[in-house]
Amino acid sequence: MIYSEISHHRLVSQKLYKTSAFSPQEIVHHLGAMQAQDYAMAKWAVGSRCHASEKEIEEAVNSAKIIRTHILRPTWHFVSADDIYWMLDLSAPQVKRFTVAAAKKYGFDAKKLDQINSSIEKLLAGNNHLTRDEIMQELNIKKSSKEDFLSAAIMMNAELDGLVCNGEMKGKQITYALLEERVLKPKTKLTKEEGLAKLALRYFESHGPATALDFSWWSGFPPTICQKTINAIELQLSGVTIDNQQYWFKKHHSDLDNFRESVHFLPAFDEILISYKTREASILQEHQTLAFTNNGIFKPIILENGRVIGTWKRTIKKDHAKIETKFFNETESSKKAILFEGIKTFENYLETKIVIE
Repeated sequence: MIYSEISHHRLVSQKLYKTSAFSPQEIVHHLGAMQAQDYAMAKWAVGSRCHASEKEIEEAVNSAKIIRTHILRPTWHFVSADDIYWMLDLSAPQVKRFTVAAAKKYGFDAKKLDQINSSIEKLLAGNNHLTRDEIMQELNIKKSSKEDFLSAAIMMNAELDGLVCNGEMKGKQITYALLEERVLKPKTKLTKEEGLAKLALRYFESHGPATALDFSWWSGFPPTICQKTINAIELQLSGVTIDNQQYWFKKHHSDLDNFRESVHFLPAFDEILISYKTREASILQEHQTLAFTNNGIFKPIILENGRVIGTWKRTIKKDHAKIETKFFNETESSKKAILFEGIKTFENYLETKIVIE
């Protein structure tokens, strides 16, 4: 393997070639955790890797086969119901430092947050699914720009404590429900070392080739802990040194790795970019500011043969979806026509007509 091949191998490990049929929950399980603060785009991140429609993916979320919650880094993620408890046990203590610090600014210490959790539990008991605004209203926390930060910290803390997760959607509004009423709690727990090993193995099998620093960025754990974990599971992985940098990936990589032409219209915050500390394997340095900002805003991207060549955006209309594209370099009309064939999967996913402008 050479450096220029890394992006291709990542297409394989991230299931973007769709060589086999997978359900939405199987895709999420394979990837471990998929960043999901933009709910509409997060659903397409799953849909771009399987043959499910948006409605089918939303049903998987509503039925708790896929859980949307705060985990790993302090942001929303999709995680499989099979993984939610052990992953929370592992990552919640480190992420809670952020939420506790945020709540303290408003006079909410750990004791007060525990009291709030008890009140939230009573509100949601019996499969009662409420929006954040509805919960805050019952808690008598008024809605303002200041209190909105507080309410976010309160609900994130409740998620990290394993009390709540996403409930069923109310139209376009996100709700919360009790986690244990949605997903049965397992009887056994992993040790921290077992959890780290499981997380690392999942990451490198689904995101490799990747480095220890990539895993540290994605998982939120310090580089020293990540390297120690890699050392513990090294025999279960394959490795290659490229430009004095060690990359890890799934052992016994499949013969399906053979290069093939491909075009993908991927969502904002897709794992193909956001799950790596450095991203030069997939996007040239001079194009990076066109695809994502320094403060962590990622745009939907157009990927040709594993390389980002432009960005796109969608606008949902009554009877169609409008797609607008921006290519980094001048692109001939004949080439665009070929590239636009890649948008057909998005048309099938939305189950509506696509109009490209």
